[in-house]
Parts: sequence; structure tokens; C-alpha cells
Amino acid sequence: MGRRKKIVQECEKLMDKPEQIRNIAIAAHVDHGKTTLSDNLLAGAGMISDETAGQQLAMDTKEDEQERGITIDAANVSMTHEYDDENHLINLIDTPGHVDFGGDVTRAMRAVDGALVVVDAVEGAMPQTETVLRQALREGVKPALFINKVDRLINELQEGPEEMQQRLVDVISDVNELIRGMTKEKDYDWTVSVEDGTVAFGSALYKWGVSMPSMEETGISFGDIIDLERGGDRQELHERTPLSDVVLDMVAEHFPNPLDAQPRRIPTVWRGDSDSDLARQMREVDDEGEVVFMATDISMDPHAGEIATGRLFSGTIRKGQELYVSGTAGKNRVQSVGVFMGGEREELDRGVPAGNIAAVTGLRDAIAGSTVSSVEMTPFESIEHISEPVITKSVEAERMDDLPKLIETLQQVAKEDPTIRIEINEDTGEHLISGQGELHLEVITQRIRDNQGIPVRTGEPIVVYREQVQGSSHEVEGVSPNRHNKFYITAEPLSQDIVDSIKLGEISMDMPELERREALQEAGMGKDTSQNVEHIHGTNILIDDTKGIQHLNETMELVIEGLEEALDDGPLAAEPVQGTLLRLHDAKLHEDTIHRGPAQVIPATRDAVHRSLIAGQVKLLEPIQNVRIDVPSDYMGSASGEIQGRRGRVDDMYQEGDLMVIEGIAPVEEMIGFSSDVRSATEGRASWNTENAGFRVLSDNLQREKIMEIRERKGMKLELSQAIDYI
Repeated sequence: MGRRKKIVQECEKLMDKPEQIRNIAIAAHVDHGKTTLSDNLLAGAGMISDETAGQQLAMDTKEDEQERGITIDAANVSMTHEYDDENHLINLIDTPGHVDFGGDVTRAMRAVDGALVVVDAVEGAMPQTETVLRQALREGVKPALFINKVDRLINELQEGPEEMQQRLVDVISDVNELIRGMTKEKDYDWTVSVEDGTVAFGSALYKWGVSMPSMEETGISFGDIIDLERGGDRQELHERTPLSDVVLDMVAEHFPNPLDAQPRRIPTVWRGDSDSDLARQMREVDDEGEVVFMATDISMDPHAGEIATGRLFSGTIRKGQELYVSGTAGKNRVQSVGVFMGGEREELDRGVPAGNIAAVTGLRDAIAGSTVSSVEMTPFESIEHISEPVITKSVEAERMDDLPKLIETLQQVAKEDPTIRIEINEDTGEHLISGQGELHLEVITQRIRDNQGIPVRTGEPIVVYREQVQGSSHEVEGVSPNRHNKFYITAEPLSQDIVDSIKLGEISMDMPELERREALQEAGMGKDTSQNVEHIHGTNILIDDTKGIQHLNETMELVIEGLEEALDDGPLAAEPVQGTLLRLHDAKLHEDTIHRGPAQVIPATRDAVHRSLIAGQVKLLEPIQNVRIDVPSDYMGSASGEIQGRRGRVDDMYQEGDLMVIEGIAPVEEMIGFSSDVRSATEGRASWNTENAGFRVLSDNLQREKIMEIRERKGMKLELSQAIDYI
């Protein structure tokens, strides 16, 4: 029997024992060593050879991942590990570190109960470390810490035991500060500590690791580690204290099993009736209950078609079952169930019970984020992605014959990655893809070319803008084409706290009214205003301040439709409007239904919304990014010049080890082509990363020029409304 088959059989045996299951994700800043660590764990579980671990990068299963040397897609693997004389099933997801692929991290966190956060000992906690921690804690996922690349402190920075310990203590306290800041309202303490064994140190590349419990067991001290590292005896270090044992012991000991985790996690991720049988079955991980499965990842298999991977919260999922997919009609039939072993999927003859991560085929209507169940139910909370698309490219098929296949491929892309937005412009025949950054779109278009064999042409990157009111408007009137219906609206900016709460999914129209009202008041909205919320669209809120207007109830649906149209295409450059509070103060409606139909109400509302935005001095907002550059001090001037020369701002400069760190912000539009420029300015000595940081008002002297440029690109007329005289 092959080694792989044997491991699959071991995994099958443990699936029915939820107390011995650990569902975990490895998450970190880009290049801190997640995939190299995953290799060690696979080698420790006997799935790849010990010699190639660290170089093989077995979890980077796609060709472009191996070429670029970064993880692009989250990869799943199931393995077993013996701890305290008991075998454990560990379902592991290796997630990407690059900010452009952060959506995969957010979705992975819904499937797991523990997050192993990896931090580079030299670089310490970085912006993306904070992001992945926030993603984990928001989903109720418990963190543990692995500090990687300790060998660099010994060999490159030549640190002694005291300096080294101090540096490690600093990294731990930085991580704990982040955890405390994000869990201050929780009734549990998830900070990590060396003493209780939730921190491990080591070198994924050289395959050794230590933690307080392992040091007690093996008798190895920091002094021994320094001597062995400097003496080049890494093999001895690996043999005496193998990294995989240290980390997997920590996973088995400190991460919760599904029986511990689900009672705490279900109220966080599901807003259904907590007293129902279904809620009880999910809390108890009942494998005989109704099937409740959350698809967190959709991938394509050339032979089996679409595979939905995700967490099973209750019931047992089996071949042949007919299941509902939230938000779609009818049922989908399960074709097969299995588990992932890195790049390979192993089909199982049996069902997969609650508490496991399963790979399922046949769920053709599922997208990443769908709730799949045997009974119709309240779906899980939607997975809120922290950043939104900021850059767009047009994609065209070089051959007309490929057009249907291209449209099908783009729809598949949107299904697999909800952080990508696809828009097909019927008028121009253009296909627009919007994503998190240049690399995100580059990877998608390369995969369309290579994997689907469709030759495509891509346009220049286009940056996504927003529009937002800057002040409060006076009451404006919107009149219907037949002059019989009138709407009176004002616009004002929403506070940033409310906007952030909407983005994080803490305020939505799906919530019970009382709960929503409390959340809005907590975020700073007045009591009376919060009681009259009629609709939330994006990060905009409509308040109905009218009193007893006849026929308004039955017309409200059309008012909302007009409002959404107006907010999707703002008055300046038809870019989406954000962060705006609109109040409907009054309306005059025609008695006769026929005279207040869609053709009258929608244009009247749209007109009123646009006028109120203009009266509130709506302006164009541009997306910005936080930029961090690590560079030798000789090149500091050239590197900071690269930020300042891009309408950017340098906020901080400080020394870290032998490098200077430059931190600042710059507009996304100016950052296109930054990689090659910063490389040549620093002769390739700089490393850098960027992270989307929301939107800011474009400076006044650029407003008109940029608005005209966008209007021209979209084929709109180039005259602005007379009322826009402030730009």
C-alpha cells in the first residue's frame, strides 16, 4: 500500500472523532515563511520526503506560484499527528501572504478554528501580520505564534542569547498588543506566551524549532541553539528538535477541537434562531443532524469540474445527497466527497461528518461564501473582505470565436474569488476586471491565457475612484418627467465609524431592527435618525424622515431603485458614491398608480439624489496605499524620493537592524510601475510592500482634470452640470 493511501486511511479513521480534529490555517505577511513551514509539517506527517522539505514548497501547487515564488491560492491538506499517545487529524490551510490575495485568507478563516501566525524574527510584526490577525479574530479563530528565521538573528545579525531573547520578547509583545486591541470586548484572553506554550521559535528553512515545553523535554537551551547554528550543525539541531513535532504538538495542545470551537463560533458567524434544533446541532457538531456546510473555496479540476471546499458544521455530507445552496432556486446533487492532500484531491467512499473540512463536487450553484444545507435555513453571515477592488483592467479576446469561452471563464473567476469584480459592458463589448492590485489582475489574466488557452489583450490598468459629499446640502427637489411626483432630499457625510462598521458587516439591513439601531447608535448616529433607516446601499444610508404620506409605502421600492442607480453612478464621473447619509424629508405623489410608476419615480429619485450630492459639494476620492520600504541607508534618499515623487507622503523613517525602514502613503494610480522604478533607484537592494488604505479626497487642483479624463474614457459628455461650480 502506498504511503499516501495509508495517510488517507488514517485520516478517514479520525474523521468521526471531533475531539481529535484540529482545523487550522497558517497565515503571515508575505515572505515570512508560511509555505516553507507547511513543507516541514507535511514531511513530519510523512507526506513528502524530509530532504526536500523547505525547497519543495508542496503547497504552492500551481505553476505560476512556483514561478513567482509566492502563494496565490489557499491550499488544503489533511494529515495526522500523534500527541500524548493519541492520534490527531489536522486539516491545514496554507494561505497567501501577499495583500492582493487577502480574500483567500479571510475565506480560509471561516473554515478553521485556529490560526498559526508566522512572523519573521528579523522583520517582526508587519502590516499584513496585523491584517491576518484581524481576519482571524473577527471570525472567532484562536491564534498561536511561530517566530521564523531565528537562524538569521544568529548568523546575519550575530546576536548573543540576551539580545536574541530581547528581540523575540519584543516580537511577542507587538503581536499581543495587536491581539489585545482586537479582543478587548471579548470575555477570553487569547494573547500568546512562551510560558503556556502558544509561542514557538525556529527556522523553517533548516527544519528545527523549539518551544518552552519542547526545551524542557529535550534539554536544549538558546545557548545550545546558537552554538549548533554557528557551528553549522543544523542537521543535528533538526534531529534533536524537529520543527514539525514542536509545531504540531502546539497545534494539538492549544488549538480548540470543533466541539470546543463551534459553540463559541456559531453566534459569531450565524444570525439564525439560536434556540432552534439546527443551532443546537451546529453547536454540538452533530453528525446525525441536518447537513450545514459553508463553501469557503471554489476551484476547478480538469476532470471533476468545480470543487467546493469548506467547513461542515453539522450532519454528514455524502455522495448523492440533494442540497440547497443559499440564494439559488432548486437543489444541487453531490457527485463526490473527499479531502485535499495539497494539490491532489482524494475521493472517499464514505461520507464526511461534521467538524471536518471537505472537498465536494456537484454543487454547481455554490460560490465562495455560499451556505449549503439539507434544509432551507438562514445563511451564514457573508464573509466580509477587508479591502475592496481598487484597480481595473479591460480584457478582450483576440479572436471573436473565443468570446463565449472568455465570458464563461470570467464568470468562473468571479465565482472562485469574490474579491474580483467582473463587469461586462454591453454597449462597448468591453469586459472589465477589478481587483486588489496590479499583481492580482496580472495573475488572473495570465491564468486565462495559460489555463484556458484563450489569447487575450488587456488594457492599461484603470484606477477605481469614489465620490463622496463633503458637507451638508440644503433640501433639493427631484421632479418626475410627468411633473406629478416630487421628492425632497438632503445629503450629508456619514461618520467614518459608521462607514467602517458597515464595511465590517457589523451594521446591515439583514439584522433585526433593534440590533441595527443599537449598532448605529454605538457608532455615533443620533437616536431619532437610527430609528428611521429605510435602506443601506454600499456604505450609504437612506433615512425616511417623512410623516404619513399616502402611497409612499408602495412606492418606496421604486424610490430605493432610483437611489441605488444614482449612488452607483455618481454625478461627477459616474463612479460609486460612498459614506453618504441621504434623508427623504417629503414627497408629493400622484393619486393614480399609473402616474407614479417606475418611469416616473426612478428618474425623479435619481435626479433628487444627484442634486443633493452636488449641493453637498460631492468630490472625487482616489484610492491610496500604505507603503513600506526596507532599504540600506545609502539608498534611503532614492527610496523616499520614489514615494514623494508620486504625490506620496513619507510619515516615518527609522532604523531596524542594518536597514532603514521608510513608511508612508501614496495614491494607487501613481503606484503603477512602482516595482521597477524602486528596483532601479536602489539597484535592487530594497524590499517593499503596499497595503490598500481606503480612499481620500483627490486634491482640488486635480479634481476637474481627473473628472474630465474619466468622463471621456466612459464616453460621457464633457460638460459638468452648472451647479458643480466649486470644482
